[in-house]
Amino acid sequence: MPTTSDGSGSTTAPTGPRLPRVVVPAATALALTAPGQTPAISVFVDPIIESLGLSRTVVSTAYMAGSVSGALVMPLLGRVIDRFGPRTIMAAIGACFGVILLAASSVSGIIGLTAAFIGIRVGGQGALNLVATTTVAVYVHRRRGFAMGLTSAVGTAGISLVPVLLERLVSQLGWREVWALEGAVVLALVVPAALLVLPRTPPRPEEHRPEPGAGAAGSGRRDGPLVDWTLPEAMRTGMFWVVAGGVGVCSLVSTALTFHQVSLLGERGLSAAQAAAVFVPQTLAGLAASFLLGWLADHVADRVLIIGTMAVLAAATLGAGWVHPGWTAFAYGLALGVCTNGIRTLEAVAFPRCFGLRHIGAIRGVVHSVTVGASAFGPPLLAIGRSMTVSYRPVLLALCLLPLAVVVAAALVRHPPPAPPGRAPADDEATRPATTPSEERPD
Repeated sequence: MPTTSDGSGSTTAPTGPRLPRVVVPAATALALTAPGQTPAISVFVDPIIESLGLSRTVVSTAYMAGSVSGALVMPLLGRVIDRFGPRTIMAAIGACFGVILLAASSVSGIIGLTAAFIGIRVGGQGALNLVATTTVAVYVHRRRGFAMGLTSAVGTAGISLVPVLLERLVSQLGWREVWALEGAVVLALVVPAALLVLPRTPPRPEEHRPEPGAGAAGSGRRDGPLVDWTLPEAMRTGMFWVVAGGVGVCSLVSTALTFHQVSLLGERGLSAAQAAAVFVPQTLAGLAASFLLGWLADHVADRVLIIGTMAVLAAATLGAGWVHPGWTAFAYGLALGVCTNGIRTLEAVAFPRCFGLRHIGAIRGVVHSVTVGASAFGPPLLAIGRSMTVSYRPVLLALCLLPLAVVVAAALVRHPPPAPPGRAPADDEATRPATTPSEERPD
């Protein structure tokens, strides 16, 4: 493949040849977060209850403890990624997550099960998820949205398909054996993918950064800030809180709707089989949204896409109380899939563009903690709201106000300036992009 000129007579390698070496390990890691995701863990719940003699409430409480723990760990993990680089941390997390799954297969009581849920949720749904998507942000600078969309689509497909396979394996082998098998697969795939496939050193940002003042992808937007923002500086911008709010609201609402889907849609006349079938268009729409919104993120302003995604989530939340068997239930599944996958892709693309790469792990770690924490409280909120009324409709009306609030905030927010207030770039820094973690400390 030919090289491209940077305008100064020198040439740089294009992004294309590097994409497979980044997307393949990142997508593999993202797909193998499945053992820590709710759909996969739900397959183990009933066998664990029967085997250990625990109540459903006790198991659910242990699971919530795991989710909350994941939220607390993410900010620290983000700083570690910034310090040592995504390649080293992905291999370390893959090794730890695999060992945790192997150890979880030997639990014998509520204390061991709670510890297992904490490790599985922190390692899979939290840590491996964060490092997989951050890897794409650090390694890919041109067409980042496309690369993130591709990674998210492949990872989402894996997460969606794994529960079907796990259900058969658990019924044939037992839940302990399947947890151990999952651990072996994570160790066998994630660690080698990180160490052997990912390039040792991410490309220098200046190889792919447009000249100062040039737009990205012909959109007239900057491709990145002139200096790297720290976490405190980013948290003082409206864009940070709009994106964090959008991700958190989507996590809370979509987890609540998905967790109670059979009961929620059953109230609207759908059988258990029909309610479960809604997951099919939800998954397909999520895959399509990852591709489409990833591509659009390279061409359209971040806040415009956030407004569109949150508007669809508000419509889906409200519509859940009025759907009927047939096309309306199908449309509900499509809308929910678009929101759930789309907002994650937008967040992973927006922050590097707004705040640079040097502190991207710390910034994304805080937002990821919001995501994990919100997912823990969504199902109880919907259940409590339902118990206080005769149907889900009143609580759904209240919940739809959350994404609408994000729509209003996104419409009012401004894109962050090229540099934080009070920290204007120096003359030589104004034309030099930020360094990546690996330039400071090679893996």
